Amino acid sequence: MLTKQIIDEAVGRALQEDAPWGDVTSQYLIPDESLAVATLEAREPGVMAGSEVFAAAFRLVDESVTVQLLVADGQAFVAGQTLATVSGPARAVLTGERVALNFVQRMAGIATTTSKYVAAVSGTKARIVDTRKTTPGLRAFEKHSVRVGGGHNHRYSLSDAVMAKDNHLAILTRGGKDLTTELLRVRTELGHTTHIEVEVDRLDQLDAVIAAKVDTIMLDNFTLEDMATGVSKIAGRAVVEASGGVNLDTVAAIAATGVDVISVGALTHQIRSLDLGLDIRID
Repeated sequence: MLTKQIIDEAVGRALQEDAPWGDVTSQYLIPDESLAVATLEAREPGVMAGSEVFAAAFRLVDESVTVQLLVADGQAFVAGQTLATVSGPARAVLTGERVALNFVQRMAGIATTTSKYVAAVSGTKARIVDTRKTTPGLRAFEKHSVRVGGGHNHRYSLSDAVMAKDNHLAILTRGGKDLTTELLRVRTELGHTTHIEVEVDRLDQLDAVIAAKVDTIMLDNFTLEDMATGVSKIAGRAVVEASGGVNLDTVAAIAATGVDVISVGALTHQIRSLDLGLDIRID
């Protein structure tokens, strides 16, 4: 959840990083009484995300700065469209400009890319979800961007669910322990609301995991043929997630195998910031 507190803390840190002892350029070059009007312009089409974050960057510099948001998060826009206007003391507008742009460009880039993945699987039951491959300290911002782009969030943190991957399973079954038995034991020790997901990378692992009655089974780096076989074998007894090798060229074919969820790390860790510009006029 991207709350005002989370926004203000992260944006405040970014402003402190960018101007730890003030903006000396604006302080010495721009008269104190100067006013500025700026417009946030789209230089390419996309989906908006981070509008409130953009506004916060100016508010935290100077509360007298006024930001008018013209495009809401989740709304598509075209190249050349005005997304927001900013007006107020010129020094404050110039000081907040880069931090505001850094956040909104990256967030809009994530939302825009997510929307392309969602469009690619339209007509299937598959939902596009993100991963924990996020920028440290900015997870709430990036996961918010995925949501407004039409995607869904996977677990937010390690505290949210049991998700047993290959390394977990290797340790869990050391000494010849039976995987099904160990997973069933874990279920008895967990609260009834805690979700259990298990990753498999081979079809021959499925029987033991299905028998453990876990909630979600992740098919990791499966071929399309094996993925379809895995979906058929699980037969609705668990949510089926596909992971690995997912990009805009492959996602439609993955969705067509019948999986329920497709997790895409590239939504956040291989993203390109959208080209947005802030054009300032000084009065």
